[in-house]
Amino acid sequence: MSKQFPKLNSKLILAPMHDITNIAFRIMCKNYGAGLVSTELLSANAIAKGNKSELKGAKTNKKESPIAIQLFGQNTENILKAAKIVEKDFDIIDFNLGCPSKKILAQGCGAALLKRKNKIKEIVEKTSKTIKKPFTVKIRNENAIEISKICEKAGASAITIHGRTAGQGYSGNADWNIIKEIKKVVKIPVIGNGDVIDGESAKKMFEETDCDNIMIGRAAIGNPFIFKQINEYLKTGNIIKQTREEKIKDYFEYIKLAKKYGCFSIKDAKWKAQEFTKGLAGSTKLRRKMNSVKSEKEIIDLIKEF
Repeated sequence: MSKQFPKLNSKLILAPMHDITNIAFRIMCKNYGAGLVSTELLSANAIAKGNKSELKGAKTNKKESPIAIQLFGQNTENILKAAKIVEKDFDIIDFNLGCPSKKILAQGCGAALLKRKNKIKEIVEKTSKTIKKPFTVKIRNENAIEISKICEKAGASAITIHGRTAGQGYSGNADWNIIKEIKKVVKIPVIGNGDVIDGESAKKMFEETDCDNIMIGRAAIGNPFIFKQINEYLKTGNIIKQTREEKIKDYFEYIKLAKKYGCFSIKDAKWKAQEFTKGLAGSTKLRRKMNSVKSEKEIIDLIKEF
């Protein structure tokens, strides 16, 4: 028997993204209307072994609730151990069955597990029975309908489906039809993922797939405002946009939060400066200049000049 997926204030969910969804960024997305946020993809093996770097990625704050942690791995005992270690700080434990990264696939994890149905059943069944929090899974197109049925029967509380195969990575178009088909065959919540970039595409996914929630990934990078934008469109049909000044203000807010919660670094500040200003006039020139800066002062001066 699966544990109930929590009721969210918004149907929009922030996807777990490597080097993106740290605590500072998650708080910004939550403030802009994300119904659920998630840590980046974290190693169950590393957490089970008490790796300090990985455990740092599992730090959270009450301002983020509800929040999910996403784990990857294939060693069932380590997955169980990691889930028990972190569940006190999270509302949902999510398990990744869809990551197409070569590094993750080489470990037999992520989308590589989609070929091992019995292993998936074992992981979902044992973990969902062991922990007190809802256990969810994220999958891709490979064997998606069968895998969804297995996960539901094994005790998963919800399924996120990215409408691409692992071989596609993030290229080509997402197949929303598979989301629609999964929604027909399972009773637990289905979360659609792939190619939602604005209010119009979000509305279209809801209408075409009947999914319960939408997970937003790449479109949120450097753009936490997207959650407010989409929520407003779904509610009123109005398209709202940020000004140049508001985007830059968001960058400085991110830096402030990163310092407050201990995830600030020069490398990250440089990356985020490029992400938050992407698409603005002069951003290409800014990107070239940003490559050579080495201090926080230089970064801030460049952004102020921009």
